Amino acid sequence: MPTGIVLIATPDGWRHSVLTREGGMLCGQLADVPLDVGPAEARAAAAAMVAGLAHDFHDVRIDVTWDLPREAGSWTAQVTVAAASPNADG
Repeated sequence: MPTGIVLIATPDGWRHSVLTREGGMLCGQLADVPLDVGPAEARAAAAAMVAGLAHDFHDVRIDVTWDLPREAGSWTAQVTVAAASPNADG
């Protein structure tokens, strides 16, 4: 289950790390997001990607809350469960 997102602007594109409750990490580049897209659009794309993963793998809706940036080119977010689908196993 995702618990956080780290988003970093690099010269090669937007990189992400999705942190999980189990202590894992899924890292990669945001797919289909142009290099020159702004931070707000990149954050929206990262949140949508994680929401899709949470729905597909855990059958839940999530809320993504972005923290204030601490350094240029880097953002973090907290992921919380918004609601479980009625047929979720738990």
